[in-house]
Amino acid sequence: MPVLRIGVGIACLKQPLKKALFMASRMGAQGIEIDARSMLRPSELTETGRRQLRRMLDDLNLRVAAVRFMTRRGYDCLDDLDRRMEATREALKFAYSLGANVVINAVGPVDSDPESRGYQLMKSCLDDIAGWGQRLGAMLACETGTEPVDRLVGLLESLQNPTIGVAFNPGNLIVHGFYDADSIVRCGDRVLTVVARDATRDLTRGRGLEVPLGTGSADFPQILGALEQFDYRGWLLADRLNSDDPEQDLANAVKFLQRIQA
Repeated sequence: MPVLRIGVGIACLKQPLKKALFMASRMGAQGIEIDARSMLRPSELTETGRRQLRRMLDDLNLRVAAVRFMTRRGYDCLDDLDRRMEATREALKFAYSLGANVVINAVGPVDSDPESRGYQLMKSCLDDIAGWGQRLGAMLACETGTEPVDRLVGLLESLQNPTIGVAFNPGNLIVHGFYDADSIVRCGDRVLTVVARDATRDLTRGRGLEVPLGTGSADFPQILGALEQFDYRGWLLADRLNSDDPEQDLANAVKFLQRIQA
């Protein structure tokens, strides 16, 4: 399997954009994930600003690997749904304008009953988003975590338009109690990007806890080995939700991902 490209989620660095880009470059990352809600909103970046950003990325030998756009509610909720759908469309356009073709969002939780109103509403919304993405040149990647992988895959298989995939996040699956070694196999042919987060289960408290990459329960050598059979060519995106030293944690994550591919 070819060595996969490694990116970092720069929003977790909690630094101004320019400084965060320099930090990502120093870590040895080849790309970045931009948060289009908390860091760089599409409406706030003019076409001139986008050209300047692309030049800065070129100077640092970086690419935009993905755009993260986490909506406050899933696509199964009617409240503000029209606005949420339009914002998703703008995120897809934004990603394409920066040279990326993946937008990450958590679309769930996916209802266990395919006949439920929420499930059918989500299915309809995702079909619309798939059509937009096909026309705009970017695809939505549904982040794993809030439901078993099989349930998310079942939803995607029910869509009329197949141009929606998965952002495989083993850390999220561990936190919510849905991770096992076969998780990646069950969604491997739909993976558009891998969010390299790690976690462990706190059995005494009955919940999951995010930990630095390589120190938790996610078996990344096994995950990458499984992806080989699906001819995966996407990104590995190191990210942290909570960290006292995000720069060091991301730098260590990049080294870890480089080492297991060596």
